[in-house]
Amino acid sequence: MIWKREDLRRVVQKKVNDHKFIVVSNREPFMHVYTPDGIRCLTPASGMATALDPIMEACGGTWIAHGSGDADREVVDSQDAVNVPPDGPLFKLRRVWLSKEEENGYYYGYANEGLWPLSHIVYVMPTFREEDWRMYRRVNERFADTVAEELGGDAGIVFIQDYHFALLPRMVKERCPKATVAQFWHIPWPNREAFRVCPHGDEILDGMLGNDILGFHIRYHCLNFLDTVDRAIEARVDYEKSTVTCHGKKTLVREFPISIDYDRIQSIAGADGMEIDLLALKRDLGLQNRLIGLGIDRVDYTKGIVERFRAIDRLLEKYPQFVGRFVFLQLGPISRIHISEYKAYNDRVYHAMVEINEKWRDRSWQPILMRKIHLVKEDVVRYFRLADVCVVSSIHDGMNLVAKEFIASRLDERGVLVLSRFTGAARELEDALLVNPLAIDRFADTLMEALEMEPAAQQQRMRRMRTVVQEHNVFRWAGKILSSIQPAKNHE
Repeated sequence: MIWKREDLRRVVQKKVNDHKFIVVSNREPFMHVYTPDGIRCLTPASGMATALDPIMEACGGTWIAHGSGDADREVVDSQDAVNVPPDGPLFKLRRVWLSKEEENGYYYGYANEGLWPLSHIVYVMPTFREEDWRMYRRVNERFADTVAEELGGDAGIVFIQDYHFALLPRMVKERCPKATVAQFWHIPWPNREAFRVCPHGDEILDGMLGNDILGFHIRYHCLNFLDTVDRAIEARVDYEKSTVTCHGKKTLVREFPISIDYDRIQSIAGADGMEIDLLALKRDLGLQNRLIGLGIDRVDYTKGIVERFRAIDRLLEKYPQFVGRFVFLQLGPISRIHISEYKAYNDRVYHAMVEINEKWRDRSWQPILMRKIHLVKEDVVRYFRLADVCVVSSIHDGMNLVAKEFIASRLDERGVLVLSRFTGAARELEDALLVNPLAIDRFADTLMEALEMEPAAQQQRMRRMRTVVQEHNVFRWAGKILSSIQPAKNHE
């Protein structure tokens, strides 16, 4: 069965019925900003928001998120809410306002200098400051109060997103004992030895065990979590049933591999005028008669961008037939530049690009073109359609939706996906060419294999991967989570 919006809507009607449905995330799905032409509504760059937006459009309900747009306050009502999308409202967006102090401590500090590097094994030391922890707790409490206001004492389903809200499930349960609480952890869960360095580990685990359902991308992350709980706090772990009993209450721990709205990407890829747009884009970039590689990522030290550039350098050394023929486009916004590790990594990426281009460039060609820009979905799909090879070389990743979006966009059943074996997507996309991004020579060999792959072989691989992504789409992901809710409420 291929899940559609209507299938998910039926599950919601059956499971939610007359109860309220609330999604909580740090990043909002729509933000309002001032422009010379007035206030505009934009979609922030966020894989998580991209995945959840079609669910909310299908289900309705309320999405609670941090209001980060500079014009966000201008468009909300007295309850700090606005109906979205603006061109045809389908759900309510309620905004929580954070001070600079709260944002710096909770988001940039504890979440992204502490929990993010702790969860991604990329050899960046996590930083835990007590003042950041206090802000993290305060903001989680602010969101818990907002959820309680929305529920108003009624039963409802609260679907919490990610590592910004490890304490929120327990807080919601304390305020709203009749609510069913589910959480999806969008990043990896580390092994218990890595997690031991977190000075607030017991509180984080206790907060997460306030959930009725706790989801991770892959089974390996579920097992890491169960093992962490088993060794860290007083709780009963049932590995066979994948449950944890804490304070007399069970939490189901399940794998739910996240995905994309396949039909929407296909629709964009097949829009009228797309072929003309591709010719114009190739001409504007000066890429006629070139082989084109593509990477679309936030500039983040988990994404393996420097290693990717080193592999391109090695490709040109080992296989000189690609000198002057191959161009790699690296696209995506800078990220979390307030954090010193990110600022340093941004500099490393830039210097690696300059060094390699200076080594190889001639008057009409250089191997790497980098644009640090935020792209709307339509532009992302155009670049996917343009590429001969898409490279996803994360050193550690929960899933990686870029890989799936590339596949969904390829109506022509052409192109090759080079995918890090350290992504969750590698478990599903077996017809990608898998690489260890730290093994630079082998990485270069894989790029050569991708660039020289025969069209028939490309088609066979792409056709199989497209079937996988179509069948395991975002509506199936959400449907599986919501379908688990009733057992969660009756498992005592």
